[in-house]
Amino acid sequence: MPSDWTYAPAPEARDIVTLEERYGLFVGGRWVEPRSGETYTTISPATEEPIAEIAQAGKDDVDLAVGAARDAHENGWSAISPSERAKYLFRIARILQERSREFAVLESLNGGKPIRESRDVDLPLAAAHFFYYAGWADKLEYAFPNRRPQPVGVAGQIIPWNFPLLMLAWKIAPALAAGNTVVLKPAETTPLTALLFCDVVRQAELPPGVVNIVTGDGRTGAELVKHPGVDKIAFTGSTEVGKAIQRELAGTEKRLTLELGGKAANVIFDDAALDQAVEGIINGIYFNQGHVCCAGSRLLVQESIYEPLIGKLKRRLATLRVGDPLDKNTDVGAINSKAQLDRIKELVAAGEEEGAEIYQPPCRLPEKGYWFAPTVFTNVAQSYRIAQEEIFGPVLSTLTFRTPEEAVEKANNTAYGLSAGVWTEKGSRILWMAQRLRAGVVWANTYNRFDPASPFGGYRESGFGREGGLHGLEPYLEFE
Repeated sequence: MPSDWTYAPAPEARDIVTLEERYGLFVGGRWVEPRSGETYTTISPATEEPIAEIAQAGKDDVDLAVGAARDAHENGWSAISPSERAKYLFRIARILQERSREFAVLESLNGGKPIRESRDVDLPLAAAHFFYYAGWADKLEYAFPNRRPQPVGVAGQIIPWNFPLLMLAWKIAPALAAGNTVVLKPAETTPLTALLFCDVVRQAELPPGVVNIVTGDGRTGAELVKHPGVDKIAFTGSTEVGKAIQRELAGTEKRLTLELGGKAANVIFDDAALDQAVEGIINGIYFNQGHVCCAGSRLLVQESIYEPLIGKLKRRLATLRVGDPLDKNTDVGAINSKAQLDRIKELVAAGEEEGAEIYQPPCRLPEKGYWFAPTVFTNVAQSYRIAQEEIFGPVLSTLTFRTPEEAVEKANNTAYGLSAGVWTEKGSRILWMAQRLRAGVVWANTYNRFDPASPFGGYRESGFGREGGLHGLEPYLEFE
């Protein structure tokens, strides 16, 4: 019998991805140099190695992109037959499937997430969203009967760094299906899959100006938000920035949807299948290094099963493999940036200072790059910062409850309202909890499951509006 069951390295080859040394802006169906004259360097968070020079779009660049989108909207795209629009979306979906390995490698290289997640979650879901909305493109009058749906116009879309390509699909697919044109700004730290998507747009022969990609930091996003030629803003990111966007657009006629932060409760009842629940807890908080707005970062456990569940959870944590995102055996990859790593460290230190007990499995972290070990806090009070603030990292805070009523009260004791999980064998209890949990999405005996046909979004400081399903089409339509 082998004495050592350590996994051998299984790295994914990087040579499937061809990178440019320098990227411009994709405007009007072609690459243009930034009028701002500014660039910055995007890196691999796993190694801190520079990958490429990226254009920093300024006010004039955003103006050019919005103008291209407006011209494409008024001179063809909005008037094209819905069935023709559907063909383009189907074409994009198929190309994403054909080039999925290329996109998965680039997503992990630039973002730090394990290749298994990029390959098995992000890419299939991104393609599925384009397939789904391609199916609706020529059926809008059936989706919204007696309402005469019309496109809004030019959509400005700003996406985060945790799911770059998937968030692009969530935004672009319904916008195009509804007959709008798009100016999209990817996150500053993870622009590369959005820039590679420009080649998919070219390959699909999408008319020039229908999709425009401008890169840059928050200044670029601010210019896009306040541009008078944009009819609708869709933003996914932090609650703080979402509030700033809402203040900027107050009093204007621009439409706005916000998908912001979360502090989800994952509620485990004493009749739950504990081993299954442990896997759900792991998936809920350590998937994508905890860089998930709907992460189950608060674990609420019924008192009678608290000790055995925490014991099982700690044993399972010891099996997680932290390391190279391009290794197919990796469970937890690199933290996306130094700024995010510093934020995680600050909140973890605050948790220890306030009196919570920290557990981290024996874990050898790479010397280069941005890394943080999977972490569990026990003995957590509801007033602690780690129980109230979004950490956006692989850190779990555990609390206990005695009754379902107490579980609901504790789960709802947050400024957010994006998601929640319930683990029990009783269907009636699942429905009872779902009715009372103030969350946009409630998972039952699973966690972090997504489907293009299912709407996703939150309440309160988690934002408003929905993405996915028919609900995801409505913000991109006007009704006569």
